Amino acid sequence: MVAKGYAQTYGIDYEETYNPVAKMTTIRAIIAMAAAKGWSLHQMDVKNVILHGDLHEEVYMEQPPGYVDQTHLNLVYRLKKTLYSLKEAPRAWSDKIGLYLVRSGFQASNVEFSLYVKKTNHGIIIIVIYVDDLIIT
Repeated sequence: MVAKGYAQTYGIDYEETYNPVAKMTTIRAIIAMAAAKGWSLHQMDVKNVILHGDLHEEVYMEQPPGYVDQTHLNLVYRLKKTLYSLKEAPRAWSDKIGLYLVRSGFQASNVEFSLYVKKTNHGIIIIVIYVDDLIIT
């Protein structure tokens, strides 16, 4: 299913899209640091990332073809989770993964919003988020 973005107001939020994208300088610095220190470097792709976000705003959509309740044709769906093409979806995913990482003991960077660091007795773990990919060292 794909939602239609009728609620956006042209000139205010109609063309705005948020994606959790780390700065290229941050990615290069992390890769260079991992190479210099001999750390292992991993990349992880999160499948269907858009579908993992929880909505905090009220978002409604028409009943999609194949899911129309014939007894309630005028009703709409109120979404609790994000769908493809929702402008709110990337931010919802970023908020969810960020909250999970912070609850897991990672510290969010004050400068780079896609960078998370956790210090342990065994060393340090660094995670950089780039849309639906994670770089982990």
